[in-house]
Amino acid sequence: MNLRQLEAFRATMRSGSITAAAEILHISQPSVSRLISDLEASVGFPLFLRAGRGLTATVEARRFYRAVEGMFVGIDRLQDLANTIRNTAGGVVSMGIIPSLASIEAPKVVNELYQKRSDIQIMIYERNTPSIVDAVQMQQFDLGIVGRQPPYGGVETLFQTTIPYVCLIPETHELVGEPGPVDLNELADQETFVTFGGVFPDEMLGMDQALSQRLQSRSRLSAANMPVAASLVRETGAFAIVDPFSAEMAVRLGGVAFRPLRQKLNYNIAVITRGRDTLSLEASELAKIAAERLSARVEEVKAFSAHRS
Repeated sequence: MNLRQLEAFRATMRSGSITAAAEILHISQPSVSRLISDLEASVGFPLFLRAGRGLTATVEARRFYRAVEGMFVGIDRLQDLANTIRNTAGGVVSMGIIPSLASIEAPKVVNELYQKRSDIQIMIYERNTPSIVDAVQMQQFDLGIVGRQPPYGGVETLFQTTIPYVCLIPETHELVGEPGPVDLNELADQETFVTFGGVFPDEMLGMDQALSQRLQSRSRLSAANMPVAASLVRETGAFAIVDPFSAEMAVRLGGVAFRPLRQKLNYNIAVITRGRDTLSLEASELAKIAAERLSARVEEVKAFSAHRS
């Protein structure tokens, strides 16, 4: 197994064909096919199956691809760092952030440092929590903003808080105009809910197991993350239990509304790093800004939920 084989595999997975991969890598189609065959021989399992005139990745290939992408994140990080060192006199700060915070909160956090410091470069990567934790452990990212229940192995937590989940519903539903929080026990047998990977994750602290099973039993929809779940609510009319940040993004796009929950289900947010001693002054400042911004937003959401209750 070598880097060139992995590049061919990655390009094929991303583009969906040998022809497109060859164009990306600026090599011939037979060369790509040979590199894929050599990689299959090395790993000991098939990576692609012929489907008509195209290719279909095997289940094993999709699992392997996630690890390969993780490796290339590190390579891309080195290239970004080299470019920064070459083009700027200041430093570089990298941060991984979960999708629910990437579109609204992250730009506001970054902008404060961006306006203050013209001599640094800030790189933002949108990833899920496990990928961010792994990247921070390997010092591919200086900071991570994650959203699952601690502890996070191999990293140091700089800031941690919780925020209540909300119920996302179609804006035409009769519940939109009613006062007070919604009760999942009353909705469990009336409405369908979007789950995450077929379940409601453990990090929804306080979810009663019997209630969770009732909600799951009626679910026909599952999403990879909460922003996707929010989009499914808009299109299908199903309900979803999401964090307030994903709910806010969904409301801005229209077609949905959100209500506080009677159940006390908490969404975790944390700012992590490999270790305080590994942080530059710029990264430390960005972590401080992120903690202050998230603290303020949590208080805003809690005040809103209290008012609606």
